[in-house]
Amino acid sequence: MLTQRSRYALRAMLYLARHPLGSAPIPMKRISAQANVPRKFLELILADLRTAGMIHSHRGKMGGYCLSKPTHLISLGEVIRVIEGPLALVPCVSRTAYKPCKDCADEASCAIRIAMARVRDETARILDGTSLADANAEDLAAA
Repeated sequence: MLTQRSRYALRAMLYLARHPLGSAPIPMKRISAQANVPRKFLELILADLRTAGMIHSHRGKMGGYCLSKPTHLISLGEVIRVIEGPLALVPCVSRTAYKPCKDCADEASCAIRIAMARVRDETARILDGTSLADANAEDLAAA
């Protein structure tokens, strides 16, 4: 299940994506209000996204945040991984944080592992194949 923190991160990134690359930085207060994200959570989320290189921050009176690369090069999957870590629901199918399950007798034939690997693959395919630009375009088309 997607956590509230991930939903906040996605909303903030989608809001930033509505502003052209190279435009003036957007103040945190405006991001918080427009993306409907509590400021205290937004500060932590933006710090993680900045550390991951997805956004830039600018200090000062005219400071704020902006995307560090074009919207079509940032996927929803990347954002979620920065905030949550691996997309896998169980650690034995994670590609980036693999750990064997403690109670599994035979990983190779485990029906749960096989099913969860398919879930991970399809989830990654959809989220990694959906950029911020795609998601904003779908949002506009639905309106």
